[in-house]
Amino acid sequence: MLTAAQKRWDVEQWTHYLKVQEIPVLPRTRGLLDLLVEHADTVAPKRLVELANSDSFLALRLLRYAEAHRSHHLGRESTTPLSAILQTGTDNLIKLIAESPVCNEAEEGLHLSESRCATASVYARQWAAWRADISPEEVALAALLAEMGEMLLWHFAPEIPRAVQEELRSGRALRTLQAQQQVAGFSFKTLSLSLAAAWHLPPLIAMLIKGVDNIRAQIARIANDTARHLQTDPQNPAIPSDMIALRQLLPNVSYSKLLAPLDITDEYREAVLLAISRDEQ
Repeated sequence: MLTAAQKRWDVEQWTHYLKVQEIPVLPRTRGLLDLLVEHADTVAPKRLVELANSDSFLALRLLRYAEAHRSHHLGRESTTPLSAILQTGTDNLIKLIAESPVCNEAEEGLHLSESRCATASVYARQWAAWRADISPEEVALAALLAEMGEMLLWHFAPEIPRAVQEELRSGRALRTLQAQQQVAGFSFKTLSLSLAAAWHLPPLIAMLIKGVDNIRAQIARIANDTARHLQTDPQNPAIPSDMIALRQLLPNVSYSKLLAPLDITDEYREAVLLAISRDEQ
């Protein structure tokens, strides 16, 4: 329950509060703890990366831990789950999971947010790879963490994102950003970027989360937009526009290939291609 004072907090006050809270992990991540302990000496880093890629909270905890414990004179910044895991080590990863609180995944808004980011991360990784990106995993990590501000609010102050949903349902706001501004006085992305700065996350990751400064950042942003659109409606009419914007960044990749990672029906895939053809005439 929010206090009267918290209901008036601005983004700086929420950043100050959230940056010192214990970040949770998903219940399914904690459920793998015994298995990780049993196979700590033999588990492959690839399996640990898959675990981090499926849990935005865990990826964030790993990134924060790796950055806090690396040598700023000798060590490189951790900008992918693999580099964060290698910096952290399996034993410390197990300890992180064991000491983490568990989020309430029964909270529908939190479940939708974390699921959306995991999906966006898959899209971003594939699209960046087709661009022959130097590190598709960096772009994927940015997509995975893009909604960390919103996810932390769902865990620590669910009244705020619930009020945003009500603002949209009531028609008092027509777009999510407008609803967030009306309810909280700031956008949830602004909170994510503010937290990234407060935690001293690698500037590259913060830039990619911002989503506007270069092609890699724009790919991450479009991945999150597309995941949100499809979660809202499996045949969302915004998808053709998403793909047109994406192909401007990847002009040598066909629309059919850009659509390949999306979990949509064959019928809707054909409808999207037709809509794109009409828009480009």
